[in-house]
Amino acid sequence: MSQGIDKVAIYPGSFDPITKGHEDIVRRALGFVDTLMVAVAHKRTQQKNGLFTIAERLDMIRESFAGEPRVTAVEFDGLLVDFAKQTGARLIIRGLRAISDFEYEFQMALMNRQLMGDLETLFLAPDARYTFLSASLVREIASLNGDVSSLVSPHVLAALTQRFGRPPA
Repeated sequence: MSQGIDKVAIYPGSFDPITKGHEDIVRRALGFVDTLMVAVAHKRTQQKNGLFTIAERLDMIRESFAGEPRVTAVEFDGLLVDFAKQTGARLIIRGLRAISDFEYEFQMALMNRQLMGDLETLFLAPDARYTFLSASLVREIASLNGDVSSLVSPHVLAALTQRFGRPPA
């Protein structure tokens, strides 16, 4: 893509679990980066109850992109800007589903740039089919035996089914 310089980006989040919306953002980002690290944060920036361990989430991400060598699943602890410095990444990828996401994400992008002046954030809109989708909703629906098969890949559905018991009717 660039002349001898690998464009490395980080797509950070909890990915608990990874959804088809997340997968869509990854595929869109691959259109303009050479390497994309899907980075699972140890500490959440927003209060949420976790369902899967970090290792389980990393495994699901790896399986989602098994055929794509430019995607790596990694974990990080601490500040995202410190992780970016350690890895040489200068670009953060974030998905925006709705206006309600923008205020928080914009504030985070500006703070990250304050902490690391050459770190840019690129906001991507998902495919319209996924604008309502969140991992929180997937967890809640799956916990109540709802059908999430159109919202996650088959291996994620299997993990959800195993975690919550019987598959949805």
